Amino acid sequence: MKRTDYISWDQYFMGIAMMSAERSKDPSTQVGACIVDKNNRILSMGYNGMPAGCDDDTMPWGKSGAPLDNKYFYVCHAELNSILNYRGGNLKDAIIYSTLFPCNECAKAIIQCGIKEVVYMSDKYAMTESTIASKKMFDMAGVAYRPFEAKGRKITLNL
Repeated sequence: MKRTDYISWDQYFMGIAMMSAERSKDPSTQVGACIVDKNNRILSMGYNGMPAGCDDDTMPWGKSGAPLDNKYFYVCHAELNSILNYRGGNLKDAIIYSTLFPCNECAKAIIQCGIKEVVYMSDKYAMTESTIASKKMFDMAGVAYRPFEAKGRKITLNL
């Protein structure tokens, strides 16, 4: 008889997104994303961080400060990184798993590359203009979005 306590595809892919978030060097917000195709194959992953070639030891990580001296001008979001990291053909009809609901800039990239579903863990910025705009664009473009449904299963990794 086969095992029955295995994790679902959603749990698996959100787990990958959560592990990807652990690569982020951002001291306040770690976000991860995982893109999969309709056959449950992982196509790409990403996390929020500085663009390639930009020394993250010298870049600002604060949320405020002088103009151009805070992370918001520089950090590449997890969703965009996962799209840019993809080296295959196109992402048409793919699903993106993200630990945070995508901002409006990432929503544009998600729509443009043909991703058709967003599964998110947190929507803590739901009332911000950025997230409201994301949902408006997703609705208009026919991109489905739904919260990840945690099953209360705890998996511990000792790395």
